[in-house]
Order: sequence, then structure tokens, then C-alpha cells
Amino acid sequence: METKKMLATLLIAGCAQSVFAQDRVITGRVIDAETGRPVSGANIRVSESLTGCTTNNEGYFQLSLPDNADRIRISHLAYEPESYNVTHTDQNIEIRLIEKYVNINPVVVTGTGTHRRMDNSPIPVQVYSAKDLRTANVTNVQEAMTKLNPSISFMTNGMGTTMSMNGLTERYILVLENGKRLAGDDTYARIDMANVKRIEVLSGAASALYGSDAIAGVINIITDDAQNKANITSNTRYGSKNQFTQSVNADFQTGKFGSFTSYQRQQSDGWQLNPYTEGKDGNLVETNKQASTAFHSNTISQRFTFDPTDRLSFYLRGNIYTHKTDRPMPMGDNTTNYDIRHETFTYGAGAQYMINKKSYLNADYFSDNHSTYKDFFTGDNQGTNEMTKRIHHHNLNVKGIFQLGQYNKLSGGFEFIRELLSSQTDNIAGKGVSTMAFYAQDEVNFSKHFQGVVGLRYIYHQNFHSYATPNVALLYKVGGFNFRGSYASGFRSPSLAELYTFSESKRTSRLTIGNVNLKPEKSDNLTLSAEYTNRNFSISASGFYNHIRDMINYREFSQEETNRYNQENGTDFASVQIRDNIQNATIKGFNVRFDAYIGAGFSMNGGYTFVDAKDNTNDRPVDKSVKHSGVVAALWNHTWNKYTLNVNFNGRIQGERFSQSYGYAPKFSLWNLNTTHRFVLKDFILEPGVGVENLFNYVDDRPYNSNYATLTPGRTYYVSLLVKFNK
Repeated sequence: METKKMLATLLIAGCAQSVFAQDRVITGRVIDAETGRPVSGANIRVSESLTGCTTNNEGYFQLSLPDNADRIRISHLAYEPESYNVTHTDQNIEIRLIEKYVNINPVVVTGTGTHRRMDNSPIPVQVYSAKDLRTANVTNVQEAMTKLNPSISFMTNGMGTTMSMNGLTERYILVLENGKRLAGDDTYARIDMANVKRIEVLSGAASALYGSDAIAGVINIITDDAQNKANITSNTRYGSKNQFTQSVNADFQTGKFGSFTSYQRQQSDGWQLNPYTEGKDGNLVETNKQASTAFHSNTISQRFTFDPTDRLSFYLRGNIYTHKTDRPMPMGDNTTNYDIRHETFTYGAGAQYMINKKSYLNADYFSDNHSTYKDFFTGDNQGTNEMTKRIHHHNLNVKGIFQLGQYNKLSGGFEFIRELLSSQTDNIAGKGVSTMAFYAQDEVNFSKHFQGVVGLRYIYHQNFHSYATPNVALLYKVGGFNFRGSYASGFRSPSLAELYTFSESKRTSRLTIGNVNLKPEKSDNLTLSAEYTNRNFSISASGFYNHIRDMINYREFSQEETNRYNQENGTDFASVQIRDNIQNATIKGFNVRFDAYIGAGFSMNGGYTFVDAKDNTNDRPVDKSVKHSGVVAALWNHTWNKYTLNVNFNGRIQGERFSQSYGYAPKFSLWNLNTTHRFVLKDFILEPGVGVENLFNYVDDRPYNSNYATLTPGRTYYVSLLVKFNK
């Protein structure tokens, strides 16, 4: 018995020693190879390990190495990656990085689901770094995509904001945060931009990797978990119309534990573009409805990490988001007598185990829970609220990535999704649907010039049962040129709202009903692209073709069907429509993108997108599609000792946007001037900013409820201040 106790004690002690043993520590500094200035925010990673850290404002780092570690890798968006062989006696090492003037080859994950350099990814991905976002001084994802990506546009009306990508609305766009699907409303509005490391945009179908909704593309928002001992950031911006954003981030790393906390407050006054709206008789009627509604929102996020060994990592995460409109008091019959309130909470946990340098396993569980309420402030329901929608989204994903010899990397996994919908408005309680999927992908290196990806996802959906989506992509590299071609099959499961909800328009006496017999929407996407890159310049062009079948739209009942429905249900609607798979569309077009360093601190970038999006069923453009759009930016930066000035002049030019309900919105162009002033003071960075948005004062001031081109109130001014401490 004593022998057994002794063996157990030795075993526990051995396990504890392997988990909590003191690793050897190296220190060093990363500097610019040409100027000798410190490089802050460089990532230091131990090869074949999950261990890493980040340089502080003076370029210094301290890193714990496992006993068998002999190489570290250093990366930074503004510099060429570097590696360094370490020895047991290394201390105070100096690493010199060579600056790259355009962001031509960052690490991306969205295209293949594995970490690859962008020029080695057979699936093209556009990347917007934290530097791009900071110099454009954006406060939310909508503003970032409007300024930086011509393929993405937004339309806002009384029903909310709708995003479109390459001719398809946001129901065909998958939004991810760190690779995790966001559900419900306000998906991208919840993101704290002060904590974003980069945004990756994949244009085209990606259902083989990501499942439902990824027909138009994927937007993956990667947040920054700084690996400093302490990293505290405050970012404040105040502008015209009392547009205010305040973000605070507090990140701490001590030993094997990490804590990452963020809070964001956003608020704004509302504004009118025209004090009149069109009445039922076609005459203008005075209104105090706001084209852009006043609001306030709060977001709190928390993430904990624990790394018991250099190859094993755990995390816990949670998020709370609230958003409420602040509408004016009613005036006559033309003003809504309730505010809209959104509440979302998310939680999740996961683990990652690195088998070797290029093989690992991970498991993630994530739950996204969104509710929408009407809070009545006048009328018979004053002081009450009504829950119009509640969505519970649960996602379990288990995935493995395995390096099979020199030429193949195999990814495979299992995903389970469960969604539940409730609504007081529609008298729905706990309607749900489940999806299971198995997926596999092989990344093949045929040679140093020729690479490929082939993948397949098999889905079993509770309603429409089995479906499979394949994809294949090829990359050929020669000199500074990359040529890519891909085919991807996409699908979109009917949403719970489309399956079950009823909505009634009292003004028109029209009823819209759900349809539990809906089929999934399907697509076939072809993309061809070519790019050329060197240290100072990159240009890319891509053409795409996307055919979507079984699209869900509204099918109008005949008068006979309407009469029968009213008779069977004891109603008296003038018209009834049902959601049905009645539409197909063909979308084709091309994108052009360039990025150039001119010299002496001057650089330019821009892009143009042409989209021919045709609704074949109704012989008209696809709803909310834009045929022509472009973005352009001219930048200058210069550093004097510890002060850096960034000047960014940027603009968006957009053609007419089609709406099947309202016709065409006018074309427009918006131009902005943003400046930031960066001061590095040992452990602190101070970065005030001053800017002018909509320099030339464009306003679409047609009557309320028009299909507005943009909701800008005209020329606006802002000031901002970033304060950052890291140690």
C-alpha cells in the first residue's frame, strides 16, 4: 500500500513538474535594420510551439523558451519576417527587421482555415491591418469596409442597415470573429475596432470550409491578444452630431495565464436629411422621423487563456452587447412610438494542442444569443416592451490539421449547430433546427511553383437532410506573379425567420408567412485572378462568376388563394405572400486592386469593382446591388525621432444602387481627410487625431424614406485620442 502511495506521489509530482517547470528565459530587442529605431508590436513566436510574446514600445521583449526550443520567428505587418537560432547562453539579442513598404504578404487564415502567407494561399484573401484601420481612423466595421473595400456597400433605412458584397446582401455573407460565426442581428456592430488586429475578406463562396451563408463571401475579424505583461489602451473619438466612441482595453499576461478585457461605448444624435415625407396621396407631409436614428450602445468582452505547456492552450470567452435607439417623440401619425432595443450575450470555450510544427488539434464551443425588443414610450402600450425576436445559436467545432509528409496538409473536422427562435410578436416559442457537418480539405504542394486545395463538406440538415459542397483551388507562382483559379459550391440554409415567422403590414393589409418546406439556396462560384508583387508595389485583378439557384423571395398568393386563406383562418387580408424558392440570379464582374509606395513616405492604394448582378426570374438587377464602386487613398507619413505624422486622404466613389422596393439610389462620392500624430514616450504611446469627413459636403436630402444613397449629414469634424501603455 505504501509503495502504491509513493508511486502515485511521484507521478503527480512529475506531471506538475512538466506543466509548471521554469523555462529558460531570453531577452532581446527588435529594431529597424535601416534606421535603428525600435519596432514595437512585433510578434515573437517559438518554432514548433504555441509560446510567444510581443515587443514593447522600445522594441524589447522577454520570452520563456521550452528546453528543446532552438529557433524563434519574428513577424510584423510593416516588416519582412525573420527567424533567429537561439542558444542556451543567448541574452540581450538584437534582431534587425527589413521594412516592407506595402503589406504584400501577411499571414492569413480565412482562405484555407490554416495559417499561410498570403502569396502561398491558393484562395485569394484581402487583408486590412490594424495600421490601415488606424490611419483611416474608423470606429466600426461598416466605416472600415466603406473606406477600404469597393466590393462591399451598405444601405440603411427605417428597417436597419443591410450590407452587400459583390451584388449579394448580408444574408449571403458570413461574418466571423476569430473564425467563430456570429449570429443574430448587429453582428459586425458589436466589434470593438480598438481591439482589431486585422480584417480578412474572402470574396466568393466558401461553404466547403464554413458551411451555410458563405455564398457571397466571408469577413473574418481577427482581434489582438497582445502578449505583453501589461497592455492598457484607451481610444476616444468625438465628432459632429455628438458622435462619440470610447474604448478601453486592459490585457495582462503573467506566466501561463492571460486576461484580455475590453469595453466600448458608442452613441450619436440622430439627424434628418429632410423634414418631409411622402404621404399616401403623394403629397409631402411634415415629419420628425430621423433618417439616421439616435442611439447608444455598450459592449463588454472578456477572454481568459491558460497555457499549461508550450503546446497546449485553453481559453474562456464572453461578451455582452446592448444597443438602443433614441427616437424623437411622435408627431402626428408619421412617427414610430417605440424604441428598438438589442441585447446579445455570447460565451465560449476551447482548447488547442500542437502535435508538431504544422499539425494540431482544436475544439471550440461557442454560443451567440440575440434578442430584439420594442420598448413603447407612447400610446396604449406605453411603458411596456415586446420581444420581437430571440435567437439562440450554439456551435461545436472539432478540427484537426495534419502535415502528411512534405507535400500534403490535411484538415478535417466535425461541426454541430443548433439554433432556436422565439418571438412574442409572432407567437413562436422555441422553434429550432439542427445541422451536422463533416468536412475535409487537402492542401497539396505539387512543387515550389504549383499548389492546390481541394475540399468537401457533407451536411445533414434537420429539414432538407443531406447536401454536399465541394471546392477546388489552384495557385501557380512564377517570379513576382501569382495566378489563381477556383471553383466553389455554396449553400445557404433557410433562416428560422423564413421558416416560421409571420409579419403583418396594417398600412397595406398584407400578410407575409413562413414556409417550413423551403429548400436551401445553392450556388456555383468560379474565380480567376492574377497578381504581381514586389517590395514597393502590388497589383491584382480577379474576375468572378456566381450562379445562385433556389433563392428565397416572396411569392404572391392569387386572389383565390388569398380568399381561401382568409376563410380558413378567419382573417381579412387584402393580400398574402409566402416565402418560397422562386428565384435565381447570375452575378459576374471583376475587381482591381493596387498598393504602391512612391517614396519619401508617400504611398497610394485603391480598388475598383464592377458587378453585373441580374435577377433572372424578374429580369432586373439583384436587390441592393451596385454596378460600379471604387476606393482610393493617398497617404504620407514621416517620423522625427519619437514623433510620427500620418496623413490619409481617401475617398469612395459609388454608382447607383438598385432596390426592388424603391428603385435606384443616386450615385455619390465621399472624400475624407484623416491625420494622426504618434508620440512614443517610453512605456506610453499618445496618438491624437484630427479629421474631416465628407470634405465636399455631399448630402442626399430627398424626402424621408427615400432610397438614400448615403445617410451622411454633410461635412463633419472629429478629434480623437489614443493612449496606450505596454510593459
